[in-house]
Amino acid sequence: MSEYSSMLSDLSENITNEDLEQLKSACKEDIPEDQSNSITCSRDWFSYLENNDKLAQDDLSYIEHIFEISRRPDLLTRVIEYRTTVLKISEDDEIDTKLTRIPSAKKYKDIIRQPSEDEIIKLAPPPKKA
Repeated sequence: MSEYSSMLSDLSENITNEDLEQLKSACKEDIPEDQSNSITCSRDWFSYLENNDKLAQDDLSYIEHIFEISRRPDLLTRVIEYRTTVLKISEDDEIDTKLTRIPSAKKYKDIIRQPSEDEIIKLAPPPKKA
């Protein structure tokens, strides 16, 4: 299995039927309603996007945009990781490439990333009641 197929499979496993309806709704301008009704699982959705030139192994901008507007930073982060590790497109290059339309996409990496010990704000204990 190619890394691209592996990424799509991983994304599919993390898209519920409810998520799929939200993603299809976000694409309603690009997917006619009669065809949208025939998309019943995330694999169908990815296939439709590929067949209609919205998704390709080296063109992920459409799903990055859909994941961002659908508020799915977890899925967006996986796509960004694939793009930076497999396609070798760095975050610095992403503004200049056709692979993303979202210069703000890298902000989601910080949301998903766990803070280091130095970044955690320690709160003082509450004052004792008199």
